[in-house]
Amino acid sequence: MGLSVPDVDQLAGRYADLGGVRLHYVDVGDGPLVVLLHGFPQFWYGWRHQIPALANAGFRVVAPDMRGYNLSAKPPGVASYALGAVASDVAALIESLGARNAAVVGHDWGAAVAWRLATRYPALVRRLAAANGPHPRAFARAIRNPDQLRRSWYIGAFQLPWLPELALRARDFAVVGRVFRRDPVRPGAFTAEDVRRHKEALARPGALTAAINYYRAALRRPRAAVLADGDARVAQPALVIWGDRDAYLRRSLADGMRRWVPNVHVAHIPDASHWVLADAPERVNELLVEFLGADRG
Repeated sequence: MGLSVPDVDQLAGRYADLGGVRLHYVDVGDGPLVVLLHGFPQFWYGWRHQIPALANAGFRVVAPDMRGYNLSAKPPGVASYALGAVASDVAALIESLGARNAAVVGHDWGAAVAWRLATRYPALVRRLAAANGPHPRAFARAIRNPDQLRRSWYIGAFQLPWLPELALRARDFAVVGRVFRRDPVRPGAFTAEDVRRHKEALARPGALTAAINYYRAALRRPRAAVLADGDARVAQPALVIWGDRDAYLRRSLADGMRRWVPNVHVAHIPDASHWVLADAPERVNELLVEFLGADRG
């Protein structure tokens, strides 16, 4: 407590070489390790509101650019972005930091990686928090719902070669800017500078294709294969934070995970969108600090 945390813009990046994949990350604070995993189309900066709050609460906070994003390595090929491959990066990162385990917090795709990490490397995950990111098994079942299928139309569109990249890159990533301006509930949740930084990260060579390849890799595995996965049960204490005005994921998904995550608490935030980290940062921070600090008694 009482740690002087530098402004997010002043955080120095570090690199970890993890079995052929080099990840860029920021690292601040001292205490139990907390790893923050961003979603699409963001990078570590998506946690700009949470990093100082968690560090000031007495945690060591590490926020990587997941493989393919921003300054991290961009392995070629769609298969390089399968959930298992990305989760193995995070496991190796935790071990490289000298930690016995970590609390892992994910948003969107970062949450999907966190769920996979918890089932594949359970000893490394002390606690898990997911913000607007359902358990993969729950999502595989929900996609049969016509409303969820409508909301997820872009996943199918992303399977096309080169055209999604062309559409997203057009007019200086106008679609990305429009999403960050249109979707949030809180006015100014993304400033012009926030949008500029996200566009800059996506514009790095290979970054946009890598980001889209997460979606391509997901559909290379048939839905039946996802549902037939081995033990998908997450035994660790889990917190699900859900912005209820999510344009892409149904609210019911937040409450549909208990069969796989029995030790879960769900916190709905009615006036927040998919971008809950920016829409309701104070509430998200309160929930995370309380949940992650529970281990201390």
